[in-house]
Amino acid sequence: MDSHATTFFDNLFVDQPVMAILRGLPPAQTVALCERAWDSGIDVVEVPVQSADALPSLHAAIAAGRERARPVGAGTVVTPEQARTVYEAGAVFTVAPGYDPEVAAECAALGLAHLPGVATSSEIGQAVRTGHTWLKAFPASELGTGWIRAQLAPFPTVRFVATGGIDADNAADFLAAGCRVVAVGSALQDPRQLDLLAGLTAAR
Repeated sequence: MDSHATTFFDNLFVDQPVMAILRGLPPAQTVALCERAWDSGIDVVEVPVQSADALPSLHAAIAAGRERARPVGAGTVVTPEQARTVYEAGAVFTVAPGYDPEVAAECAALGLAHLPGVATSSEIGQAVRTGHTWLKAFPASELGTGWIRAQLAPFPTVRFVATGGIDADNAADFLAAGCRVVAVGSALQDPRQLDLLAGLTAAR
């Protein structure tokens, strides 16, 4: 059972309903967006590492985060080897698109909080049985707010992080449906999004 992840994410997201996902950007641009997010009150940042060429951006974000005492996690962690790589880089949590017991076990062994993705009741059940109460609902915009409400009925202890197709227009709807956090990625290409999303954080 991974109680460490529950405690970690409970503390990480206690007053942070928005997480920024900075995917596919060069290091300098990644850091610039990190700083914009932090300045707007969005403290939690995830840098996906779908391929090795994303690692320099993760390293840069982690270094910038250390200077400002801000947490940076690694996303799209789908193998135990990736988990070890991002742990050694200094990531404080990992995120995955799905639930993989081997990845979850490796993160637990490293003491690295892991946020697995789910899209079905079976996946939620598997993750909950191994102690994961914080779960990434992905792809959230395809699943819809009704799916969130429906899953929370049999799984009331789950805390969902809505990810995939989230922006300032629908973020509040997912929070109202019961998600604890919304994670915003590609929408951040629109420079207005951070300021609009920061309003959700300020309202907490």
